[in-house]
Amino acid sequence: MDTLIDAFANVQAALYENWLQPLAFALGLGSRLEDVFNGTGWLLVGLIQLLVMLLVIEPLQRWRPVESVTNSAAVRTDVMYTLIHRLGLFRIALFFTIDPVMDDLLGHLRTAGMGTFHLEDLWPGVTDGAWASFLMHLVVFDFLGYWLHRAQHQWHWWWALHAVHHSQRQMTQWTDNRNHLLDDLIGAVVWVLVAQLIGIAPSQFVAVVAITQLSENFQHANLAISFGRWGEWLWVSPRFHRLHHGVGIGHERGRPAQQSVPASASSAEASTSYELGGHNFGVLLPWWDVLFGTADFSPRFEPTGIRDQVALGRDYGEGFWAQQKLGLQRLISALRSAP
Repeated sequence: MDTLIDAFANVQAALYENWLQPLAFALGLGSRLEDVFNGTGWLLVGLIQLLVMLLVIEPLQRWRPVESVTNSAAVRTDVMYTLIHRLGLFRIALFFTIDPVMDDLLGHLRTAGMGTFHLEDLWPGVTDGAWASFLMHLVVFDFLGYWLHRAQHQWHWWWALHAVHHSQRQMTQWTDNRNHLLDDLIGAVVWVLVAQLIGIAPSQFVAVVAITQLSENFQHANLAISFGRWGEWLWVSPRFHRLHHGVGIGHERGRPAQQSVPASASSAEASTSYELGGHNFGVLLPWWDVLFGTADFSPRFEPTGIRDQVALGRDYGEGFWAQQKLGLQRLISALRSAP
């Protein structure tokens, strides 16, 4: 482990010194070199993730696919989303827009006496160990991710944005990053705030985010596997998460969990008792779904999409910009209709 950490640090330093630091000076960012160095770490992590996706998950998809992928254009759009995030373009946007605001906000909170609570200090000698601290932070952020995910499916204004993610009819490993940018922004702000409040070390935060993202890529893969009778209860599998994307099953409460909506359903059928909600919101651990009554361990692989998209032909956009535009339109409509 120490060898891997040292190797990562050496590559990060070389990438920073040879490429990112000169670029930062050229752009007049000499006063933000620490942030640029941290950004170099995120870029390197993203490149490693892309390598794992191409060399490990992609062959698995070819080995045991759930379905044949016929809409290659939709997959290419998902690849664009992934590259925007993994190559740091989304983080660069945050760097110039949200980060200064967050720094000011956290500065005001500290001035007001709201200091950082270091979670790893709960049990000195135990929770402050490297592995114990990492596992504890991983569980804390996964708990946070579960409730954020449930909120995306229960608050109509947030679902208006999150529906972009669920509009992919043929999921692949690239689908994980298919999100409305405003949806991603909200989640990123909450994660950073919590990270500051519990005092997680930057290196551990990067590791938690990286492992979470890579696991989510695997969960979204076009892969017909489960983790077996006991494994399904330990970690979110592609089968478990695919049910969350199942039409009329995983992200709305209008029908029993065992009843999906066929493509031939009438408009009346499709709209009957439509209510947001669903199953299998866990990000890494299915424990939260079990604990809070939202788990569905049915051993099947369902078609994915959104009910009104399948039955009524509602347009959620084909390309990146269309999806972003329609998401904003749905958000405005949801806010206007809110009581």
